Amino acid sequence: MTIMMPASDQTVLDRREAIVADLRAIVPGEGVISSAAEMLPYESDALTAYRQPPMVVVLPETTEQVSRVLKYCFDNGIKVVPRGSGTSLSGGALPLADAVLLGLSKFKRIREIDFDNRVVVTEPGVTNLAISQAVAHAGFYYAPDPSSQIACSIGGNIAENSGGVHCLKYGMTTNNVLGCELVLMSGEVLRIGGKAPEQAGYDLMGIITGSEGLLGVVTEVTVRILRKPETARALMVGFAQVEAAGECVARIIGAGIIPGGMEMMDRPAIHAAEAFVNAGYPLDVEALLIIELDGSAIEVDELIKRVEVIALGCGSSTCRISGSETERDLFWAGRKAAFPAVGRISPDYICMDGTIPRGALPRALARIRELSEKYGLGVANVFHAGDGNLHPLILYDANKPGEMDKAEAFGADILRCCVELGGVLTGEHGVGIEKRDLMPHMFSEADLSQQQRLKCAFDAQGLLNPGKVFPTLHRCAELGRVHVHGGRLPFPDLPRF
Repeated sequence: MTIMMPASDQTVLDRREAIVADLRAIVPGEGVISSAAEMLPYESDALTAYRQPPMVVVLPETTEQVSRVLKYCFDNGIKVVPRGSGTSLSGGALPLADAVLLGLSKFKRIREIDFDNRVVVTEPGVTNLAISQAVAHAGFYYAPDPSSQIACSIGGNIAENSGGVHCLKYGMTTNNVLGCELVLMSGEVLRIGGKAPEQAGYDLMGIITGSEGLLGVVTEVTVRILRKPETARALMVGFAQVEAAGECVARIIGAGIIPGGMEMMDRPAIHAAEAFVNAGYPLDVEALLIIELDGSAIEVDELIKRVEVIALGCGSSTCRISGSETERDLFWAGRKAAFPAVGRISPDYICMDGTIPRGALPRALARIRELSEKYGLGVANVFHAGDGNLHPLILYDANKPGEMDKAEAFGADILRCCVELGGVLTGEHGVGIEKRDLMPHMFSEADLSQQQRLKCAFDAQGLLNPGKVFPTLHRCAELGRVHVHGGRLPFPDLPRF
């Protein structure tokens, strides 16, 4: 697979040895990796169809080092690609041949746990799950829970505005992050937001969350933690038809019931997950809903009764209710392991990420089946059903000529379908390079130009993560907002974002 990326700057490549030496002076010891063999783990993120070794990898340990590295690159016109744990599924951390890959994996300390204000202040390299583990003893947790939570970093979650199975009720990353420390491409360090739930002025955290490393490098994060619910129980409901499961989802939400999580899997995903985890999933159904209800014990008991009635009205064929915390965890274990489980039934797969209105779910599923027949490729469907976030897993064999290209075209058609049904190109995986060239299908040229002007306010030279998100590469000067001459901004003494 090939994709157009910014042309390499040969003048930068010619200075590689000097650049590496200068970076070693800023980040001494083992903080700079420059040999081809040692840089191999950084040549892609989890979208492994695209690979490109970086020019050099830098692994700073302090905000000061990040600031100095960025300022050095800013002064010398060197591109920078920020990277968290590398679990991105959209190619957001794909390196460039003439760029510094800036890894935040050494930022792995939790700096403060403040139960009084119900926040945790953490470094960006801390994993998502580690935050919940750090506060579990006091009955708290961090709500957003991507399936990769054991490995994905909180900094990467901010970059992609990650979700998870419990985001239906408790929100995405953007709803649970209160503040951050951000280093701009110029090396300037900003503190945005904080422990207070509301901040004056523009919602800069809303801009930074989901910005995919295009605006700055996050070196500290303040997240909201929540009390664990008094009771949480899960229902596992099977249906003979996928459309019936989709109808059940719509009726539950329409009845004013907001589950803690509501997930759907179709037959191929059910069978793969059950063989992998042995969660007790029914194998004679076409679709399975996992519905978690939480709150007080009395409230949960009442909600379970109401959901059972709705499910029966939609034609459910099986219904099992968790009787213990262990059983509830087992229900979810299969869902969270669905992606690796599908890896056992297909040599390769692409995980898509589009979002549709809940009411359009039956039409989306029908269209995915049509496309599967058109391209001659299998598909396993895993959904955040409650908020309409689809994750079709397109099955293919990269060793068969042409199958990778067919899988990519299949995925693009699914995303176009999502937009046509009133949805969007991504729910939680980001745009990166995977969906970059589909952006004009959703946004007009004026929309995209306005978004690029926002990037120019933070990164006027376009050095941070270039080639991602925007389908057409513009310099800020071409957008008529900032004139850059000789690599210098006008009025450099004025404060800027």
